[in-house]
Amino acid sequence: MKKDIEIARETVLQPITTIASSIGIPEEYIEPYGRYIAKVNIKALKPEKIKKSNLILVTAITPTKAGIGKTTVSIGLALGLNKIGKKAVVALREPSLGPVFGMKGGAAGGGYAQVLPMDQINLHFTGDFHAITSAHNTISALLDNYIYQNRNSCQGLSKVLWKRVIDVNDRNLRHIITGLGKESDGVLQQTGFDITAASEIMAVLCLAKDLDDLKERIENILLGYTKEGKPFTVKDLGVAGAISILLKDAMMPNLVQTIEHTPAFIHGGPFANIAHGCNSLVATEMALSYGDYAVTEAGFGADLGAEKFFDIKCRMAGLSPKLTVLVATLGALKMHGGTDEKEIYKPSLEGVRAGFSNLQRHVENLEKFGQTVLVCFNRFPQDTEEEIELVRHFCEDELKVGFAINTAFSKGGEGAKELAQLVVETIEKAPSKPLHFAYKEEDSIEEKVRKIAQNIYGAKSVVFDSSVQKEIRKIEEMGMSHYPVCIAKTQYSWTGNPKAYGNICDFELEIDDIVINSGAKMIVAIAGNMMRMPGLPKEPAALGMDIVDGVIEGLN
Repeated sequence: MKKDIEIARETVLQPITTIASSIGIPEEYIEPYGRYIAKVNIKALKPEKIKKSNLILVTAITPTKAGIGKTTVSIGLALGLNKIGKKAVVALREPSLGPVFGMKGGAAGGGYAQVLPMDQINLHFTGDFHAITSAHNTISALLDNYIYQNRNSCQGLSKVLWKRVIDVNDRNLRHIITGLGKESDGVLQQTGFDITAASEIMAVLCLAKDLDDLKERIENILLGYTKEGKPFTVKDLGVAGAISILLKDAMMPNLVQTIEHTPAFIHGGPFANIAHGCNSLVATEMALSYGDYAVTEAGFGADLGAEKFFDIKCRMAGLSPKLTVLVATLGALKMHGGTDEKEIYKPSLEGVRAGFSNLQRHVENLEKFGQTVLVCFNRFPQDTEEEIELVRHFCEDELKVGFAINTAFSKGGEGAKELAQLVVETIEKAPSKPLHFAYKEEDSIEEKVRKIAQNIYGAKSVVFDSSVQKEIRKIEEMGMSHYPVCIAKTQYSWTGNPKAYGNICDFELEIDDIVINSGAKMIVAIAGNMMRMPGLPKEPAALGMDIVDGVIEGLN
């Protein structure tokens, strides 16, 4: 089969104004970025339509390191829905340059289920990530200047929480010293970098409902503590307005098209293992405003992305999916059933059976939220009919959930018609119930973490480091205990250990750190040795990339 970038180049794109017109977006709300990309003004949102449209969440069982194909399935489902005569729009996250040049390569779907122009989407796109990086680091510079100017006064800070960010995987920047040199070069302090996707500015942009909400959230960002022990925020720094200026264009969702010209909103990019893992609220609402069916995805496995989608995004925005599609592959089933990673692509009925426990736990977890679940089997060329039928039988006869095979990667919308038809029929006959959250707003921070760990992850208990307990007391004193929690945890295991594959239960989850995201209005609890700045693998994806005669190669 042709490479993704070759398929993308062969596609004749329609002008973005034509794509916008096809779903009724007024021309005055479109701000083109070239011929095939546009920003859409938030004024184009239709509140009355948002409540009537069908929101579909795409999530997955515990993935392999190569992923599981959620983005391809999400795009494919939108293609399939349009193939059967439905008006569907897809809403996805923007790719981060760190993984694009590091572990995964491109992140715009694959094969004949892509969003286009894939090279621009995967690279600088409309500059949203750069705007977030600039906004975050401008706060850092202004904060450092405040510290320098007040270094000898009682207005100085006793503790600084705010670091810097960059959209690159760079382990050398995790811990650094700044302010070296002469006194005029700044105040000596230890700090570090997170990746841009982990920036609180990213979370703020993705959860804000409009520019006013964005500015208010930025004001509330906690930067550190004064010498009197009081919280010091961006509002205290006096620069929320200036930072909002840097984000005014980035706040608008980006409109592109799929390989079959289905409209797609691509906006925001928080990771689900270290942040809340969903595209922006305004992009989701824009898809709901202009589609009868809005397809969106949540990052990594359902224990991470889906839980945060429900408990954080849906709780804040009042959204409730009509259906959740759970993506499964034979490779992931075998890997989490105990098959050696090198053997997961070889036929093995026993390996598949052993992985059913992972699939079942994810289905049961999603049903706890009141969701109607449909399993989408993402098919690969090496999959055997016998193995596929084994999975179908388990889903339909044992779990009593719908099952459909997706081949959109090789066949586009035609390969997702079975999935699309089942989605429509399921929503009509048995839509999801109103959302039931994993915890109550009034629960303590410890109780919220325990409920997620025990009821979703299957943990026996949760251990909070003494420093975390101290930080939780501060959260209570500042009146933030009602915020939802975002557990930063490995995506490869139910536990905090990325190598603990399989159906592990009754383990002890350790919470080693806690981060107050008072602007995003959530508390991030870090389980295990979670890095907010990834490193590069031995052979980064960048090694296979080049530009020859102006043509990009190796971006897949």
